[in-house]
Amino acid sequence: MQTIKVDVGHTHYPIIIGWGLLTHRDILHTNITGHDLMIVTNTTVARLHLAKLREQFKERNVGECILPDGEQHKTLQTAGWVFDALIAQKFNRDATVLALGGGVVGDIAGFAAACYQRGVGYVQIPTTLLAQVDSSVGGKTGVNHSGGKNLIGAFYQPLAVLADTDTLATLPDRELRAGLAEVIKYGCIWDPLLFDWLDEHVHELLDRDADALAYAIGRSCEIKATVVAQDEREQGLRAILNFGHTFGHAIEAATDYERFLHGEAVAIGMLMAADFSCRLGFIDAAVKLRIRGLIERAGLPTEAPKIGASRALALMQMDKKVLAGQMRLVLLEKLGRAVFISQYPQAALEATLREHLG
Repeated sequence: MQTIKVDVGHTHYPIIIGWGLLTHRDILHTNITGHDLMIVTNTTVARLHLAKLREQFKERNVGECILPDGEQHKTLQTAGWVFDALIAQKFNRDATVLALGGGVVGDIAGFAAACYQRGVGYVQIPTTLLAQVDSSVGGKTGVNHSGGKNLIGAFYQPLAVLADTDTLATLPDRELRAGLAEVIKYGCIWDPLLFDWLDEHVHELLDRDADALAYAIGRSCEIKATVVAQDEREQGLRAILNFGHTFGHAIEAATDYERFLHGEAVAIGMLMAADFSCRLGFIDAAVKLRIRGLIERAGLPTEAPKIGASRALALMQMDKKVLAGQMRLVLLEKLGRAVFISQYPQAALEATLREHLG
């Protein structure tokens, strides 16, 4: 069991990573406060883990809100269903929302907690690899809009993150691979030794080796906790965590959030960001090929949908990192070091978009 502390100044909380946390009463009751609990989950996770979690809180007043599964349901309407459930139970400001699921559930539940009665406590209980290594940590919450991904939301930190690695045993292979994209991201932008380790051990992660997964999750959380502690609201350093995401979000939006999982779109986005970095002379072709090779061996897609460069550019310009009409992009200065730039040759960007997106 690992415990990593996230400290953003005005608040701090633990990330606890270990096997069997969903049935570890001491840890659950220490980190989940309040008599009134609202478990927010989805139809898939509910069948697998909801009863197990409810069993640990028989003496408390527990409600549940079961959402449909899928990124296409990450909407204001779906968030409204969480508000409806909280109001139906007559929950007040001392209630605690439990986000049991992957990144979509965590984002919706956290957003609802941030808004309900101007803010109630919530705990992230991530059940996918992507959520355990990335989306459950750092307090980004929100929903998508037809104009773009995550355009409506709030920075709102959880009370705790409880990552039960046992839940990965029921995770479909495709979801596991999608989570690896975010681990690869950390190696690209921050820790070249992690990238080297992934190069050597990616097959163990795909085989769900417990020790390999524990290391990948723990190191990813350490990196994200370090970055978030320095820049909670993404005014500077935290933006590097979006490596590959501006391209990836455009791909997700153009395909109605149905063709690609988030991690799959990010994987393609990282290839595009590496390509653009190479065109600008930041990295050489060998580094770009090394990133592509690891993504391929992780079983992630490398071919982008032919959505067209002009459409992709229009979607990218709706990204939250656009300021004063200037699109800022996260690129690689070298493997393990990211840069955040807003001045670059437009022709080079368009060349990358045309090559990958048609």
